[in-house]
Amino acid sequence: MMVAAGFSSFDTMVDKANHVLKEIEHAYGWPKERRKQSYAALRAVLHHLRDRLSVDEAVHFGAQLPTLLRGVYYDGWKPAETPVKWNSDEFFQRVRHDFPYAIEGDTEQLVRTVLHVLEHHISEGEWKDLKARMPASMYAVMPS
Repeated sequence: MMVAAGFSSFDTMVDKANHVLKEIEHAYGWPKERRKQSYAALRAVLHHLRDRLSVDEAVHFGAQLPTLLRGVYYDGWKPAETPVKWNSDEFFQRVRHDFPYAIEGDTEQLVRTVLHVLEHHISEGEWKDLKARMPASMYAVMPS
């Protein structure tokens, strides 16, 4: 379903963002009616990935995201407070805290689903760089 904003560039940006959300829904097995949940999952994962990275690394990763998702990624960012050091358990706790819905399965499954979808929208080189910057406990959770 295309959302018409009346300006083709905006329409394209909305379509790309909706495509990512649909991919999360499909991968997690959610119906389209759970769009708010796919958005909340994406937002929580993006924010905590961003906060784990140095400012330069966060900017390089953010530049790879579709335009509207880039806005979600940077929303509320406080570069002076990054990077925040955490392991995978702490990351899952942070995502769970920011995801206000019930989770079928566990938080790790939710995070893996979102990361798998994100991987398809980031260049291979940037994804490898991102993985290399994660603590060992997180490296195993990230696809490829």
